[in-house]
Amino acid sequence: MPAPAPTRERRPVPGPSAEDTRLAVEIRELVARLEMDEARDRFSALVVAHQRRASRIAFQYLRDVADADEAVQDAFVKAFSHIASYREAWPFEVWFTRILINGCLDRRKSRARRERWFAPADDPAARDETRLPFGGAAELDPEAQLLARERRARLSSAIERLDGRQRTVFMLCHYGDCTPREVSAMTGLNESTVRVHLFRAARKLRALLGAKS
Repeated sequence: MPAPAPTRERRPVPGPSAEDTRLAVEIRELVARLEMDEARDRFSALVVAHQRRASRIAFQYLRDVADADEAVQDAFVKAFSHIASYREAWPFEVWFTRILINGCLDRRKSRARRERWFAPADDPAARDETRLPFGGAAELDPEAQLLARERRARLSSAIERLDGRQRTVFMLCHYGDCTPREVSAMTGLNESTVRVHLFRAARKLRALLGAKS
């Protein structure tokens, strides 16, 4: 009689994620020993490793460079303040991204409340949206800048028309470089449900953007 197949255990994600998890655990232990200066110094390595990715995610939620930058900084502060609650069952980036997303959603709600009471101070179409955020550098001629801006505006508008869960799943997978398994951990959705939302989001975006299915 053949031996039963071994049960697959959850293992830390190899590579940089595993290293970040190890570092986060060390920082948690330093904080527990009240070695705060050393803890902050170690935490700066996590900030450097995750800031660019976090900025991409925040910008897709908030569509404003300044708001996104503030959201990212707030998320790092909150992550350090709550590092004692971190558990290494999931990589640090999964835990941190969940903090970031919640912060971005809170900011969107606050902005929506403000916009009910105050008219915008300027025309959003007049803002300079041609520069690439978060380190992107590209010298484009005026016509190319206009076309790139129009494409970004069309895609952003289409993404906004997705329902809440589809939009979250799509942005995490395509802008946050998250796997469906990681998105499942961040959102509390089953991994199979995440894959369904991702498929439906991509199908709807193709339809909205006029591409053939």
